[in-house]
Amino acid sequence: MLRRICLLAGVVLFMSLSASAQSLTDKVEVFGGYSFLHADTSPSFNTNGWEIAGHYKLFPWLGAAADIDGHYGTIQGVHAHLNNYLFGPQVSLPMRVSPFAHALFGTAHFGGAGVSNSSFASGFGFGIDTGVAPFIAWRIVQFDLIHSHLFSTGQNNTRLSTGIVFRF
Repeated sequence: MLRRICLLAGVVLFMSLSASAQSLTDKVEVFGGYSFLHADTSPSFNTNGWEIAGHYKLFPWLGAAADIDGHYGTIQGVHAHLNNYLFGPQVSLPMRVSPFAHALFGTAHFGGAGVSNSSFASGFGFGIDTGVAPFIAWRIVQFDLIHSHLFSTGQNNTRLSTGIVFRF
């Protein structure tokens, strides 16, 4: 599976080199959309939710990102939620088809059945945006591996997201 994802990322990166460059004046990007998270707990469970992210470009290819999400699901009959609050650098190619990668750090928070816990979290991932209109792009896919240590147990959660990006 990881080999296929890397191959897809390589093909898209190669294709984007020949795409037209986007306006280099777009300094701010705001993303919002659907997010799926597979929680690596015992037992593991799947959640659905949302993700909101902002990206301020310091250079056309490097910026600072903020990423917040909320995921909701049921584990052993208990309704639970998981939130991540992550911040860090993001690199991207300023093209019409724009691959990006980021390293994010912050906090994870879990709550359910009157019990909650928070821990340090780190997220490493990549994605692909493509322009659909002036100042609007579609985040075709974003894949992240988010590590946290809730309830004194390490988790390596996988997150897939898609949605709309507004560029200013």
